[in-house]
Amino acid sequence: MSERAGYALALVDWLACAARGRREPAARAAEELDDPVVHAGVAGHVLDFDDTYLPGISHLSAPVAPAALVLGAELGRTAGEVLEAYAHGFEAMGAIARASHPALYDRGWHPTAVCGGAGAAVAGARLLGAHPDGAVAIALLRASGLRAAFGSHGKSLQVGLAAGTGYQAARLAAGGARVPLAEAARGFEESTGGCYATPEERRAVSRNWIKAWPCCLQTHGAIEAATQVRERRELTVTVHPVSRQAAAYGPRPEDGLQAKFSIPYLTAFTLLHGPPRVESFDEVEPSACALAEEIDVRTDSGLLESESVLEADGREVARVRAALGSPERPMDADALRAKVTELAGPDLAAALDDLERPAGELLELAGLSG
Repeated sequence: MSERAGYALALVDWLACAARGRREPAARAAEELDDPVVHAGVAGHVLDFDDTYLPGISHLSAPVAPAALVLGAELGRTAGEVLEAYAHGFEAMGAIARASHPALYDRGWHPTAVCGGAGAAVAGARLLGAHPDGAVAIALLRASGLRAAFGSHGKSLQVGLAAGTGYQAARLAAGGARVPLAEAARGFEESTGGCYATPEERRAVSRNWIKAWPCCLQTHGAIEAATQVRERRELTVTVHPVSRQAAAYGPRPEDGLQAKFSIPYLTAFTLLHGPPRVESFDEVEPSACALAEEIDVRTDSGLLESESVLEADGREVARVRAALGSPERPMDADALRAKVTELAGPDLAAALDDLERPAGELLELAGLSG
């Protein structure tokens, strides 16, 4: 797959997630702000079904796409121009997230929110004809977002706010505001423990996941391992420590948002019903909680960050190194189209077939305009 096709795939995937996610409570609340960038940012991330860049454990589209699309629509740009700006923002954010991993996670930061403003600022500056360094510097001054928000409305809200930060930073830079990038980058590093970096030849899009299931990526290995077994006794799931950092909830999550971040619950749910769908998180299922109580979750730093091992009665019964949707095992074209169509309908699946169409039409297809 070409790089351009990779960006187009991720952007359409994000649009589909936003089209379905706009019905969720957090997105409806964000809509009341009357800020289309923040609203779109929340809608696109609230399902936790949007694409994810594992080397930085960040959702690169989540803050960058809404800033690029809304600004592109405001400026009367084409879908192709928005796609190009989005690609630049995607890579800028990916570079910072990669350089800052695992420091941000270890300190309790949410990398998507912390790095997202800078990526969104680059996309916005590209569309406005402003120098990206000035926009990034302004965005870095407001870098924030905590991992403590996982399993609540706060996770998608802080991502939407990061998108808004990037949009505002680009507008401010285009209007003449000046902040030295070197100073802003130093402050970012001192305060967050992260590391400012610029894109390398190794493009982030080549390591991007298109998710197969609407929950924390660090649960996907356990989900797929559970599809391979029938045993339900004395089960142990072993994952990399970062997976437990990301998906820290226990066997009895209080609601669907917490359930998206529970390895034992999602393993049990998959054993009982197969992999989860969007509607699987409408409520927590008691039978899955009961089975989850019997599942032990352990960590092993020797595993890959995406790897999961499932044991039954002390013997290994399944091992998943990279789950479906990963760069190593991407979904095929039919599965990708089915995901988008199920979330948003057939028209959105072909949204970027015509790159000359107005950017505003993409927002309309996702139900995010007006």
